[in-house]
Amino acid sequence: MTTLRRTLGFVTGALLACGAAAQDLTVKAPAQSQTIAIVNATVHPVSGPDIDRGYVVFDRGVITAVGAGDYTLPGPGTVIDATGKHVYPGMIGPWTRLGLVEIGAVRASDDFRELGGVTPEVWAAVAVNPDSTLLPVTRSNGVLVVGVWPAGGLVPGRGSVMQLEGWTWEDMAVERDAGLVLNWPGMRPVTAWWMQRSESEQLTDIRKSLDRIDEVFDTAVAYAAARDADPDHPVDLRWEGMRGVLPAAGEKQKPVFISAQDIDQINAAVAWAAGRKLRAVIVGGRDAPLAADLLKKNNVPVIVTGTEVFPKRADSPYDDAYTLPGRLEELGILWCMGTSDDTAHERNLPYNAAMAVAYGLPHDAAIRGVTLNTARVLGVGDRLGSIETGKQATLIITSGSPLEVTTIIERAFVQGRDIDLSNKQTKLADKYREKYRQQRAAEAKANEKAPR
Repeated sequence: MTTLRRTLGFVTGALLACGAAAQDLTVKAPAQSQTIAIVNATVHPVSGPDIDRGYVVFDRGVITAVGAGDYTLPGPGTVIDATGKHVYPGMIGPWTRLGLVEIGAVRASDDFRELGGVTPEVWAAVAVNPDSTLLPVTRSNGVLVVGVWPAGGLVPGRGSVMQLEGWTWEDMAVERDAGLVLNWPGMRPVTAWWMQRSESEQLTDIRKSLDRIDEVFDTAVAYAAARDADPDHPVDLRWEGMRGVLPAAGEKQKPVFISAQDIDQINAAVAWAAGRKLRAVIVGGRDAPLAADLLKKNNVPVIVTGTEVFPKRADSPYDDAYTLPGRLEELGILWCMGTSDDTAHERNLPYNAAMAVAYGLPHDAAIRGVTLNTARVLGVGDRLGSIETGKQATLIITSGSPLEVTTIIERAFVQGRDIDLSNKQTKLADKYREKYRQQRAAEAKANEKAPR
């Protein structure tokens, strides 16, 4: 019992220490209070050609003017001279667990899955921790908006589009319900040496999973019809959570984000979604180029989950993952870039796109893949992803292309709010620079007093 108490005490102390260390201590920015004009910059609207010596003006969180040449504020406000600098829209990470995961090895700090295999009522936004230390680290590299998604089971729940600034999850939410997650089963048995189940057992499991998917969506359709016919029909939160992705939702129909990598999975998932008149988005899509005709026919975009991964098969070319975005771009498939990193490293999003550029993807296409394309795939393209009049003033001022590791994100705005780009790492760097500055000063003073 003594050993057990000591063990429990150690674990409890470790969890408390992790919780205390996992608090973002930066102050959230207030709402924009006056007009801001960024002038003399190279502006990259993404939706159009670059503007040399351009300006961007925004007020109350919304872009009001974009153009080239001299600009003078007609009234009071702040002018930022960005000579020699670049202005890009804030980058968007499409597939993350930011705010749901703090320390992957500490289960108590993670909140990305619920019990059960079918939980469409789960809604990612409400579980996002606005004080996560991973948020300022991510936004300091220019990633200002992310899609946050639950995981686990066949239907883990619904994702949300969140900006990485705000006191509460309500402040952060750009699109609370972005769509439903569906984990499509593998379509063929695994024959690797480590697989202990027979092919027939695996095929049985696959059929059960496919039948379960149909059962879930049939039930959701029946529930929606019953609710439409009788408003007094009892509310079931689980099936209520699926109404937004069904065809009956009309113009407001949300996508179903289907995790699928293999060609068999992609073909089956897209054909299934088309048969049910669902809006599908493929997540992963390593074999997506092989299904190009089917994807284009059904207007199915692809979220590429990173380029910094090994080839998928033993006989695949070494650059298979590096060239995937370029191949999708050439085929005319709408795609956007995610990462293959753990949650703590979502800041590396632009470098996944940069790897694709090194292997043939045009630079402008890579920028779209982390900005405007992502906004369109997540359903927020009318508000984010490009620098245009009427869109949210969520943008960054940089020393160069954000795809370059050496580029510095010098300033960032989220809905016009001038946000703090410091984080735990920058504060530690400042702390120890000051330590060694003091040490050098003390040594210099001691040397001055030393006898000659």
